[in-house]
Amino acid sequence: MEIKAAQPYKAEVVELLSLAKLPYADLPETLNNFFVAINDGEVIGAAGVEIYGSNGLLRSVVIHPNFRKQSIAAQLLQKIEATALDQNMTKLFLLTETAPGHFENHGFKRISREEVPEPLKASSEFSHVCPVSAVVMSKPLIKL
Repeated sequence: MEIKAAQPYKAEVVELLSLAKLPYADLPETLNNFFVAINDGEVIGAAGVEIYGSNGLLRSVVIHPNFRKQSIAAQLLQKIEATALDQNMTKLFLLTETAPGHFENHGFKRISREEVPEPLKASSEFSHVCPVSAVVMSKPLIKL
């Protein structure tokens, strides 16, 4: 399995998100800062980060059902965190309806929507894609 830039794989990313019933209509056109996990030439996972100043919004973490429980999401998350640090982000945020426990295992903490910086609140993800019932989480990023 290898992790690559997602730009040439947008159709496959959309297919995975659709299969998982996750939002994809508002994905960025070029998928900058998005990555895919590839196994035998097949896209089996994806994740990305949108940049809002010194903050990042974790987006579209998805693993094909046949490849779950193999630490692929953790590897994608490590790539996202490294990318975020390289771009001088200091904190990641996310919204989830289905996987708060998974993200808690990776250092994310539940927060209230009021704690989210205004630019992120204005994102499509916060403003209309994810329901208000979604769990909001954040994680500080620290350069080692």
